[in-house]
Amino acid sequence: MNRPTRLVVLVSGSGTNLQALLDACADPAYGARVVAVGADREDIEGLARAERAGIPTFVRKVSDFETREGWDASLATVVERFEPDLVVSAGFMKLLSPTFLDRFLTLNTHPALCPAFPGMHGPRDALEHGVKVTGATLFVVDAGVDTGPIIAQVPVAVEDDDDVESLHERIKTAERAMLVDTVGRIAREGITVEGRKVRIGAGAR
Repeated sequence: MNRPTRLVVLVSGSGTNLQALLDACADPAYGARVVAVGADREDIEGLARAERAGIPTFVRKVSDFETREGWDASLATVVERFEPDLVVSAGFMKLLSPTFLDRFLTLNTHPALCPAFPGMHGPRDALEHGVKVTGATLFVVDAGVDTGPIIAQVPVAVEDDDDVESLHERIKTAERAMLVDTVGRIAREGITVEGRKVRIGAGAR
């Protein structure tokens, strides 16, 4: 590989998934590096993590733009400056337009086994449904909500005494490990997305 895979990471909160990626990227053998971190809010821990690591940051707040389209176009313009190979949505709480997604291969995680329990409350919905196994999904972002082609999934057992918080904490731990492992594999081996089929390695790029 000639150079590490360039990652732009988008955050909206504490940035724990971002930190896991930063820690992994510290090893040159991982094959990727975070070149910028963007957010839709100021004064969040995710941005502070990037700044402590010496990584450029940017903020694009929807409220600063007259239209959602204007915000999305500005976000795309600033992301483009960092020439990313991958954009990782790590707790970024805004939907991205098809125009943005056509320009950048964008990955996101969801705390459930897609296509089950999409939306804001995956762990709660899984618990209320009474499933015995839930988990986390890494997928290619598309225009829907948690509907994109699935890259990787990890199961998490639901315990009899779980509440939403305890279940979500175990899912987040599994989610971080899956994200770091899979992004590293993509960086080193490449990725091909054809319709809903995703392949890592074996000639993918």
